[in-house]
Amino acid sequence: MRREEVVAEAAITLLVERGMRGLTHRAVDEAAGLPLGSTSNLARTRAALLALTLARLTELEERQFALPTAGDAGWPGTPAGPEELAEMMAWLLHTQLTEGRRTTLARYELALEATRRPELREVYDRAGRRFRELAVAVLTAAGSPDPVRHGRQLVAYGEGVIFDAVAGAGGVPALADLRAGMREILNGMLGRRAG
Repeated sequence: MRREEVVAEAAITLLVERGMRGLTHRAVDEAAGLPLGSTSNLARTRAALLALTLARLTELEERQFALPTAGDAGWPGTPAGPEELAEMMAWLLHTQLTEGRRTTLARYELALEATRRPELREVYDRAGRRFRELAVAVLTAAGSPDPVRHGRQLVAYGEGVIFDAVAGAGGVPALADLRAGMREILNGMLGRRAG
């Protein structure tokens, strides 16, 4: 693993375990088992450390979900129809709440910090754009009459479910419940029965 990855992984762990206040250059050095000053040499400022951490989170989430690019065929690429889209979206949400919980928690810590740091907001928005563009692409392929608006709504629904499960009182929904919810959302968007 490259030093950037080691530092970013330690930063992610600190965000999950201690929150934003526990993320310092010194704490990252200690958590990563690096000599003091190593993180500062790599990411001089707090903003640089946060950007490095967010870049690693984005990379991990893209890899975890094997995110397709527009036009890719096959699972988990562009879904063949509404039923497959509902299945894919339910699986993505469930994964973020179970084996991807660590990255989800760290991403929410960074999302809140981005509301106070314009330089991080720019990085955060750029990273999130890929996920939104994918939602638009799959909804276009599924026949949405307004894929841009529907893509925004689909992402907002998913984020709401995740937030409720992670920070709210909702708990982690079963995959079957997520699948049913996605079918209902898609039925409304696509104007037909999704599954």
